[in-house]
Parts: sequence; C-alpha cells; structure tokens
Amino acid sequence: GDRVVVVSGYTRTLDMVQAACEREGASWCRLDGRTPQDARLNLVRRFNQGHAGKVFLLSTKAGGAGLNLIGANRLVLFDSDWNPANDLQAMARVWRDGQKKAVVIYRLLCTGTIEEKIYQRQLVKTEMADCMGFGADEKSSGQFTPDELKDLFTYNNSTRCDTHDHLTRRSE
Repeated sequence: GDRVVVVSGYTRTLDMVQAACEREGASWCRLDGRTPQDARLNLVRRFNQGHAGKVFLLSTKAGGAGLNLIGANRLVLFDSDWNPANDLQAMARVWRDGQKKAVVIYRLLCTGTIEEKIYQRQLVKTEMADCMGFGADEKSSGQFTPDELKDLFTYNNSTRCDTHDHLTRRSE
C-alpha cells in the first residue's frame, strides 16, 4: 500500500500523468485550479481515508497552504519552483503529524537543463537564508547578473550531472 502525490506547477504535466494513470489502470484523483473550492477539502479527506485513488495529482498553485495529504507516503516533485519555500511546502504535504509511514520524496531533474539550474539556484538561496537566519521565502531579490542569466539558458551536455559538479567545486 504506498500511495503517491504527484506535484507540478503545470496542468499540462498533470494531464500527462493522469493519462499515464488511466493507461496503466491506476486510480487517481486531482486537485488543480478547475477543482471547485467547496470540493477540495472533501477530496483531500477522501484521499487520506483511502477512498479516492492511489495517486493524488496536485497543482502547486491550487494546493494552497496547510493542505494535509498524509494518506500518501510518497511524493513526486515534477518541477522546481524559483522559490525554495514553495517546493518545501509541497514536500511537507505528506510529511506531517499523523503520517504513519516512512516518507519518500522524488525530485525529478534533467541534467544540463534549466530545471537543474533552478534547483541549483534554490540551493544557493537556501544556503544564504540559513546563514542569514531567514526562511527560504524571505531572501534574495531574485535578480540575476548578466552572466547568471546567460548561464541559466545554456544547455550543458558535457556533464553527467551539473549539480553534482557544482556542489563538488563549492566543497573543495
């Protein structure tokens, strides 16, 4: 019995995961911007009780604060947000009081892409916030230098994992 929450900021991504669930016969439910406000809490309650499928498809924007999805013990973070606090909030949906199972979180990244660079930016922001005593959502103006902006949109196919290379260089 593991159940999973799949989180994405893009409804198109959720559409593709939903189609894959249907193709594979996996039961699912979905909360996104099209879900009526008055139906959301009931959907969450039913999922947590085991009556609304094995897969909960969640839009990061529609999820809102305080959403409790302890009916799942696995979470797939399909895409990263520029603000690390938003990703932490998404991860905390399954990692709350009342969770009875060990939680496993998967963050999907493709090496050398903008997704990986967004994640690297999150690491830097989080490290800066920790050093300064701020939360992940309270720091950084979000401004890029011209070199950072150029690097952001440069595909790097000469490495197996740019994040690993970046973190290794910083620790040396």
